[in-house]
Amino acid sequence: MRAETATLVDEIKQAIALLRRHLDWEQSLKRLEYLNSRAEDPDLWNDAGEAQKLMQERQRLDDMVNAIGGFDQSLEDNVELIGLGEEEGDTETIEEAEKAIRDLQDAVDKASIEALLSGEADPNDTFVEIHSGAGGTESQDWAQMLLRMYTRWAEGHGFKVELQEYSSGDEAGIKSATILVKGHNAHGWLKTESGVHRLVRISPYDSNARRHTSFSSVGVYPVIDDNIEVDIQDKDIRIDTYRSSGAGGQHVNTTDSAVRITHLPTGIVVTSSEKSQHQNRANAMKALRARLYDMELKKREEAAQSAHDNKADIGWGHQIRSYVLQPYQLVKDLRTGVESTAPSDVLDGALDPFMEAALAHKVHGGGEDIEDVE
Repeated sequence: MRAETATLVDEIKQAIALLRRHLDWEQSLKRLEYLNSRAEDPDLWNDAGEAQKLMQERQRLDDMVNAIGGFDQSLEDNVELIGLGEEEGDTETIEEAEKAIRDLQDAVDKASIEALLSGEADPNDTFVEIHSGAGGTESQDWAQMLLRMYTRWAEGHGFKVELQEYSSGDEAGIKSATILVKGHNAHGWLKTESGVHRLVRISPYDSNARRHTSFSSVGVYPVIDDNIEVDIQDKDIRIDTYRSSGAGGQHVNTTDSAVRITHLPTGIVVTSSEKSQHQNRANAMKALRARLYDMELKKREEAAQSAHDNKADIGWGHQIRSYVLQPYQLVKDLRTGVESTAPSDVLDGALDPFMEAALAHKVHGGGEDIEDVE
């Protein structure tokens, strides 16, 4: 076996061993056996909420146990193939097995990142809110670019994307938009994207072709299960209806069917403008519960980390990432240092390296409002 292949095999073995330790392998096998027995109990669904939670845990454990077992078997099979190929002088078999091992490394690396998604709300669907900053058309165009970026990323990972709210810009772009991203670990991946995003480019809206800096903020909030209690008092909310313009500036509402809910104690405002007024109210209440739940999760995280969490390094107006299109091509994450010299790919949804680094550094997105940077 070639030296570089042998090194790669050792690295994969170490990564698999780390995955086993992270999963607490023996305990996980016992837990999975228990969950499988519970799943066969006909009385389980007497409590639908508890049953759903149990089945989700069972699926997550089963997926991880099967994945690790598959990694072990694949590595063993391909190492054996290389040995047989060397004995018989079959270079084609050796090359195929070496390629399979390289592919296996990618799969193990991805599973290692997925193992970091162990937060309470990480498996859930998630809302992604985008708001343009000050600067009119420039920042509104930038906000629409971000909306496209996250939509492309989500669709590329097999997630379903539903547009919840869309407010067109004055001349181009958007003032704000909210999408619902549905899929396993959607929130776990996207939560690291909360914060302020900065764009530097030659403005297509400037007749003098000057360089402009634009800001937009992104907020990510988990969809919470119905069995999680979030207390919202009627006296604490104000509900308004209004006429809304849809995507592309077309008026999709012939009546005042859009709904805006303001949570008075916190000042949180949520909107829904894509369906009937009844459905909009339900969507907006779901979004409000998600925002309040996310606020509580962040409080818990801050309390747990207060002893060693230095907030000074979030300066620079709470920006998390800069996207520079001119005078050079660079996207840089200001929290992890990860860079890309292909901003067009990033804006087309190539966000995995940034998300993976943020997860590895246990970075949760900032989620501050855009006013913080203006």
